[in-house]
Amino acid sequence: MFRRNRNGALELSIGTIVILVIAMSMLILGLVLVRTIFTESIYNVKQINDKVKSEIQKIFSDDNNKKLVVYLSENKAEIKQGDDWGIAFSFRNLETGTTEGMFSYNVEAVEISRGCQGLTPAQADSWIQLGKTRTGVQVPPGGTHYTVVNLRMPESTPLCSARFDISVYKGSSLTGQIYTTDFFDVVVKPK
Repeated sequence: MFRRNRNGALELSIGTIVILVIAMSMLILGLVLVRTIFTESIYNVKQINDKVKSEIQKIFSDDNNKKLVVYLSENKAEIKQGDDWGIAFSFRNLETGTTEGMFSYNVEAVEISRGCQGLTPAQADSWIQLGKTRTGVQVPPGGTHYTVVNLRMPESTPLCSARFDISVYKGSSLTGQIYTTDFFDVVVKPK
């Protein structure tokens, strides 16, 4: 009898270990899935809200001379074919004085990765649905202007990358002096 109880105890402990290993595997897989879902959508901005503004303000506060912030991890948006995506950016008026500054901005595709099956920057520009250009934006000294560029990725878009430049101009037109520039990359992912 003594021996029989030992075998039962051994079988119970092996069963327990197997259950623990399976449970830990499921926990890790669940955490990876949740992290993937949240990191993909954290920078997809449909509208400017207080949370996005505070994140942008943190970036500005890290560098007092920074004029333009693109709210993307590593300035890269990975967008699936057929999806809509919003990219937030903000610029601030670092000029001194008491009068509001007048600014304009333009967002345009400037480069396509090699092997993009004939995709041109003009075709990549057509992904922009809203927020491509704005003129006559008044920003007080030390003030900040927030906006969103909305992109719609057609399902037929080839799997490639495009670089978009954001140019902010001093003045009420896009022919004025360039105030600041930045960029973001769009990487097209399969549906």
